[in-house]
Amino acid sequence: MNEKGKYLYVQTSGVETPERTYAPFILSAAARARGMDASVFFGIKGVTILQRGQADKVELPQPFGSLKAAIEQAAAAGVSFLVCEESARMLGIDLQDGFIDGAKMIGACTLNALVGESDAVMYF
Repeated sequence: MNEKGKYLYVQTSGVETPERTYAPFILSAAARARGMDASVFFGIKGVTILQRGQADKVELPQPFGSLKAAIEQAAAAGVSFLVCEESARMLGIDLQDGFIDGAKMIGACTLNALVGESDAVMYF
């Protein structure tokens, strides 16, 4: 198994479906713990997960707990958070101050390049 791969997780589900929000954070943090490069791209309603204050409202029963804690764990592990600029605009989210610290805005061309460069891509 190649432990130095590059993995991209694509999150299109948002805070309105909390049971679909945790997997990218858990998997990307686990990948980083094994020395892999891991990024999560947030598109469509997935951008709501990184919208300031939204993750504070999402909590599932154990073993998952708070979404905010899962995000913080992935960030501490070095996972990159990439936000679709057009999806944010579509939902009326402020591009300057509407997202948590560390979220990076990208466009479609950048996403396509990331998909092409990645060893594996998973969608949620």
